[in-house]
Amino acid sequence: MVNALAPETTERVHSPRDAGSTGSTVDGRRRTRPRRRQAVVAYLFLAPTLLFFAVFLILPLGFALLLSMSRWAGFDLGDIDPVGLDNFTDLFVDGSTFLAPILTNTLLFALGTVALALAGSVLVANCIDKLRFQGLWRTLYFLPIVTTVVAIGNVWKYMYEPGGLVNGVLNALGLGSVAFLQDPDTALPAVVVVQAWASVGTAILILTAGLKSIPESYYEAAALDGAGPVTVFWKITLPLLRPSLLFVCITQFITGLQSFALIIVMTKGGPGDATNVAALEMYRQAFSYGDWGTASAAAFVLFVVVLVVTLVQLWIFRRKGEDT
Repeated sequence: MVNALAPETTERVHSPRDAGSTGSTVDGRRRTRPRRRQAVVAYLFLAPTLLFFAVFLILPLGFALLLSMSRWAGFDLGDIDPVGLDNFTDLFVDGSTFLAPILTNTLLFALGTVALALAGSVLVANCIDKLRFQGLWRTLYFLPIVTTVVAIGNVWKYMYEPGGLVNGVLNALGLGSVAFLQDPDTALPAVVVVQAWASVGTAILILTAGLKSIPESYYEAAALDGAGPVTVFWKITLPLLRPSLLFVCITQFITGLQSFALIIVMTKGGPGDATNVAALEMYRQAFSYGDWGTASAAAFVLFVVVLVVTLVQLWIFRRKGEDT
C-alpha cells in the first residue's frame, strides 16, 4: 500500500528553458556592468568639454534670454528689472529703426555677399581647375582670409576715397569720382563688395575640392556626345557641385548676417543708418547706450532670422533632390 502520510515531493524540476533564461540574465548583468563602467569613463573624459560648453554657451545663452525680458544697464545684477516682452515689441513698434533700415540692411548685406562670393568663387574655381600650379592660385586667393578684418577694412577704405585707387581707375576711364562710403546709396554696396572679396577664398577651396570629386568619365562622355563647355558646365559641373554650393551658400549667408567688424571699421554704420546692421546695432545698444535688454532681444531676433534662412536654404536644396 501506498503510505498516504508520506510527504509529498515539492521539489521543482527545472526545465532546460529555465536554465537558459537564468543563464542569459546572469550574462546580461555581466555585460551591463562593463558598459556602465565604459559610459562613466566616457563621461569623465567628456566632462571638461561639457563644462566648457556649460560655462561659455549654456549659461550666457540663459543669461541673454533673461536680459531680453528685462531692463539692465550692465552694472549691478540687482538692478535687473523684468519687463516681459516689452524689449521685443519695442523693436517693431512704429518709429523703430530696427526693422527698417537695420534688419533690411542686414538681409541685403548677406544676400549681396552670398551672390557675389558664390558667383565669383564658382567662376574662379572652375578656371583654377583647368590651370597648372593650382595650389599656388588657391593660396593667392586664400590670402584675404588670413588677413585681419581691420587691415582689410582700412585698405579698402582708402581705396574708396575720392583720391583712391578705385576712383583713379574710374577717372582714367573718363568717369567721374564717386563718394562710395559717404553716399547712402553706394555705401552698403561698397562694403558688400569688400566682404565678398574677403570671403571668396574659402569658397574657392571648398568648390575646387568639390570639382575634384566629380568623375572624369562624365566629361569624357560629354565630349564624345559633342557637348560644348557651356553645356558641360550647366548640365554636369553645376548639378554635381550642388553639395559644395549648399555648404558655401549657408556658411556665407550666416557670416553675412552676423557681420560686424568690417562695417564698424569702414563706415561705423553710416552715413546715417545706411550701413547699420543688426550686429552693429546690438553693440551700440549694449556698450554705447547701456540698454542690454534691447541688445539681447535684438540678438534673439537675429538668431531666429539666421535659423529661418538656413532652414529655407536646406528645404530648397532638398526639394531639388539633394541629400544634405
